[in-house]
Amino acid sequence: MIRKARIEDVKAIHGLLMLTDQHDGLVLPRSFSQLYSHLRDFLVVTDDEGTIIGCCALNIIWDNLAEIRSLVVTSTHRGKNLGRKLVEACLSEAVTLGIYKVYTLTEVPGFFEKVGFAQEEMDTLNQKIFLDCLNCPRFPDHCNEVAMIINL
Repeated sequence: MIRKARIEDVKAIHGLLMLTDQHDGLVLPRSFSQLYSHLRDFLVVTDDEGTIIGCCALNIIWDNLAEIRSLVVTSTHRGKNLGRKLVEACLSEAVTLGIYKVYTLTEVPGFFEKVGFAQEEMDTLNQKIFLDCLNCPRFPDHCNEVAMIINL
C-alpha cells in the first residue's frame, strides 16, 4: 500500500536512506532534521504487515517545478514495480498541486526513462536546485548523476 508518510515513519525512512545495502549507495542520506522538516514530501510503501519497504519524495522547487528524490525500495522487494508506483504516485501528486514539470538527479536513468522522463543537460536546471549537491560527499568531482525531466 502506498500512503503519505507520518511522523512515526521517520525512523524507518531514515533507516532506508542510511543503509547503503538497500540502495547501493545511489541515494543521498538525509538527517532526521531534514526528514522531519520535509515529511510532507514523502510517500511510503508498506508490505502486508504494515512494514515500510520503500519511500519516495516529491520536493517542490518553484511554482512549476518539483523534484523526485529519495527513492528507495528494499532489496528484497525490488522487481515488483514498487519503485515505479512510488514515482507515479509522486507525479500524480505533482499534477494535483498544479506542477507539470518534474525532474530527478539519478545514476539510474534507464529506470526513469521507462516512467517517461528524458535526459536533460544539468546546466539547464536552476542553480537553486544544486544546493543539495554542495552537501554531497561526491560533489563536485565524483558525481555520476544525470538530470532527467518529465513534462506532465
